[in-house]
Amino acid sequence: MTDAPTARLLAALSATGIGARFVGGCVRNALLGIAPGDIDIAVDKPPTDVTRALEAAGIKVAPTGIAHGTVTAVVDHHPYEITTLRRDVETDGRHAVVAFTDDWREDAARRDFTINAMSCDAAGALWDYFGGRADLDARRVRFVGDPDTRIVEDVLRVMRFFRFHAWYGKPPLDPEGLAACRRHMGKLRALSAERVRTELLKLLAADDPADVVEAMAVSGAFDHWLPQYQGATRLRALIANERLVGESDGLRRLAALLDPVTDAVAFGKRLKLSTQQGVRLQVMLAGTPEIDATDPAIVRKQIYRLGAALYIDRLLLDRGAASDDQLRAAHHLARSWPVPELPIGGADVIRAGIKAGPDVGLLIDAVETWWIARDFAPDREACLAELARLIKAR
Repeated sequence: MTDAPTARLLAALSATGIGARFVGGCVRNALLGIAPGDIDIAVDKPPTDVTRALEAAGIKVAPTGIAHGTVTAVVDHHPYEITTLRRDVETDGRHAVVAFTDDWREDAARRDFTINAMSCDAAGALWDYFGGRADLDARRVRFVGDPDTRIVEDVLRVMRFFRFHAWYGKPPLDPEGLAACRRHMGKLRALSAERVRTELLKLLAADDPADVVEAMAVSGAFDHWLPQYQGATRLRALIANERLVGESDGLRRLAALLDPVTDAVAFGKRLKLSTQQGVRLQVMLAGTPEIDATDPAIVRKQIYRLGAALYIDRLLLDRGAASDDQLRAAHHLARSWPVPELPIGGADVIRAGIKAGPDVGLLIDAVETWWIARDFAPDREACLAELARLIKAR
């Protein structure tokens, strides 16, 4: 609120009579003592007025969501989303047609949860029309108004209900909200894979989402999008391992929920994962090689074969017989060990008299196997000597 770029932005709006308040997540997180991420601001004038006021003050403005009243202002390299107060004119469960308004309560009434419906003005006054502060203090995620109405407006709110509870709630889930979500579970199949994937990965990134995941499964949230769900037992073990090393990852946690025989490629396409995410998922679900974190030499071999990032995924998903200390040591090795490169290449094989072709690759593979078995210690001279020995033995 008091940072110079923010003060400059608010001053530019105020100078032309535009009322502005901080809204949404930045207000919620500030009340929780969590550093806000994106700074969202609501205003009581249309985007044309906002753009004119900011440009007059020398502030760059981009019409990033003009159909819904949103522009993005950049002040000293800090982006701010500024959205005109709105009311829903028409909704179909996925998209909304909106009209602008200057009624702050009307705008708050169309938001999903009470903890997201609060606003704060430049003087620091909190505007809380629906009991969001009390719900936040109680760690309760509750829909604004009638839960069924909120869900019918946007079915994704079923997923968001569970996601926000995973991040900000404590047991039990709000019974009215949960009952409404159950009534509308079948509509999740109408959502796009991108929206479902985004919400699911955000949910799984919470500190400990296992209980919420189980509640979702019982409620039928996974019936369409995640039929490969096999329970949260493996997820709980993964979370415990992640806490030992101080890191977590939503995609890795998703892998922990899936049946190991899941076709990772088909699943990735269905959920519209990126190519990189799909490859990670495929490696995480693979049963081989079996991870062994009890021997540093074996750890190095597996890091070399899998790559550090994929090794960590497999390590945390299935630590095998490793103790807590061995798990930490293997994780540290994967994060810190400079993975070496084989000191020789195909050109060396050809210079040794082997014609280009399959034999070159076979010899390189043989030298590499020999080099790895000696814990990557042999230098280039030793590798060339081993190559010469192999050629002579042909």
